[in-house]
Amino acid sequence: MRVWEESTWRARQRAHRERVARWTGPHRERRRLGQDHPVLDFLFTYYSHRPARLERWHPGPGVALAGDAEEFLRWPGYRRTPEGVLFDPAGLPAARRESARFVLRLLRATAARAPRLGCFGLHEWAMVYRDVPRHRRLPLRLGAAGTDEVVEALPLRCTHHDAFRFFTPPARPRNETAPTRHGQVDAEQPGCLHATMDLYKWCYKLAPATPSELVADCFELAVEVRELDMRASPYDLSALGYAAVPIETPAGRAEYARAQAAFAARAEPLRDRLIEVAAQVVYGAVNITPD
Repeated sequence: MRVWEESTWRARQRAHRERVARWTGPHRERRRLGQDHPVLDFLFTYYSHRPARLERWHPGPGVALAGDAEEFLRWPGYRRTPEGVLFDPAGLPAARRESARFVLRLLRATAARAPRLGCFGLHEWAMVYRDVPRHRRLPLRLGAAGTDEVVEALPLRCTHHDAFRFFTPPARPRNETAPTRHGQVDAEQPGCLHATMDLYKWCYKLAPATPSELVADCFELAVEVRELDMRASPYDLSALGYAAVPIETPAGRAEYARAQAAFAARAEPLRDRLIEVAAQVVYGAVNITPD
């Protein structure tokens, strides 16, 4: 167990809030003005972690907070010790541990697979195939007919259930598989942009066990991945300052695959850290190696 003096953990707490305020502040301002952002709002709408919760700091397991740390006792898993207030995963309720068990299985299974890089972000195209655009205020770069032609010309290889479930009915049979929630552990693979973005979701699903520095790392990566996701989509985002990745061309597909591989590599150590956190929650201890 490590002991952090109050000056140390207060500084970490402030640094975390300042770090994520780059996104939470503008999001709040847009909401106040009644404005939307088709790229960045996704991080606060599809993902259910509210800005105030993203700004909240937790040290993670095995750290005793010296000084006036009574504020943390409102959260499950925290307890007083002679050294200070400590987050102990053994103090979490059984339901939280069971949820962490799924996260652990999913992340381990994903980490054990090689990245697949041949989807080219076509899930966003399949979500508008022969239907109205989901983002109705954004024009389609190739128009409706041109968008449909791309879907019909290229294979759909989506492996992520939470993307596949938004495919239009005519697009669903075109996918090489039909991912389901039940089969997610067997299908998730680290090349998938949505699997990488979802590392942020698993961070807050494991809260307050996840150190907030790891939450912020995963959130920042999710922001970058979301930008690529939409730049490779059929929408014209030039008015928002986003250059298209034209996956309807060989050069665009190559650019997408390179970025996809880079994101998979950056996600790997974050996934490994999350696996450790999930194992601590499941087994109720710090630095435990499950058999």
